[in-house]
Amino acid sequence: MINRRSLLAAFAGTTLTVALAACGDKDDKPAAAGTVRKIQVALDWTPNTNHTGLYVAQAKGYFKAHNLDVEIVQPGDADPASLVAADKIPFAISAQEALTQARAEGAPLVSIAAVIQHNTSGFASPKDRNLTRPAQYAGKTYGGYGGAIEEPLLKTLVKADGGDPDKVKVVNVGEADFLTATKKGIDFEWIFYGWDGVNAELKGAPVNIQYVKDYDKALDFYTPILITNEKRISSDPQLVKDFTAAVSQGYTYAAKNASESADILLKAAPDLDADLVKKSQEWLSPKYQDDAARWGEQKDTVWTDFSAWLYDQKVLTAKVDASKAYTNEFLPSA
Repeated sequence: MINRRSLLAAFAGTTLTVALAACGDKDDKPAAAGTVRKIQVALDWTPNTNHTGLYVAQAKGYFKAHNLDVEIVQPGDADPASLVAADKIPFAISAQEALTQARAEGAPLVSIAAVIQHNTSGFASPKDRNLTRPAQYAGKTYGGYGGAIEEPLLKTLVKADGGDPDKVKVVNVGEADFLTATKKGIDFEWIFYGWDGVNAELKGAPVNIQYVKDYDKALDFYTPILITNEKRISSDPQLVKDFTAAVSQGYTYAAKNASESADILLKAAPDLDADLVKKSQEWLSPKYQDDAARWGEQKDTVWTDFSAWLYDQKVLTAKVDASKAYTNEFLPSA
């Protein structure tokens, strides 16, 4: 659901491309009251149920009610978060690990909402592999994409369960999806159950999954998140407030109306597998807000704990002030 491979377009030393330049912010100055703003929000990957609230906000007129004309764009060769950092576009979907790494490299990105309240990713395997706990990964083959946090995540879980992480074989599978990889010698992968796991179940290939958040509280990080940049916040806070309010309405509605919201997503992205979208939406909708007082709420402990974990794991070369990486300022009151 998150294009984890796109996160490899790390900010350090990356030249910003302008694949979305034509989709750049069409009105980058604060507008007079009542003026309709034409803006874009970039997805992190192709449309899926992580993004449903955006499409609901569009279809239900929530953007329009806040004087916004919003175009939802898919990423091209350029990483949308990099374009937000460069103020080429005002908003995008990203992930806490990517934003934290970006800030360590000086990118002025800020998370303005958690799309999903708790981390729904984990290490999954076909049930016939009989992997029901991380200690059993020893002697097995993990299929990865070469991301900076993959092996630290894997080792953290295996150690936490009393296993030997050095006995896990790690193979880079590139773009191969979960079902394809696990049919070609891979025992398990890091996935989001709400898309890849549900898809496997629908295809008759049930999985066992160990969620990363269950083995270390620092790993209950926000993924995905809604992001903007510091310049946008300081120069045009009303736009950030209006956009966040409309998106909040979209996800709050989707949380309570899974079936209708799935139909809205399918209408916007008709090439998607309808059965997958409907089943995924049914599973994910309650998790948008979950136990938070309001959709989008972010906790300081989540940012500080995960940032510290990344630094301890040497994923970050510099410490990050987690308090500057996120804000709840623009969320509507509970």
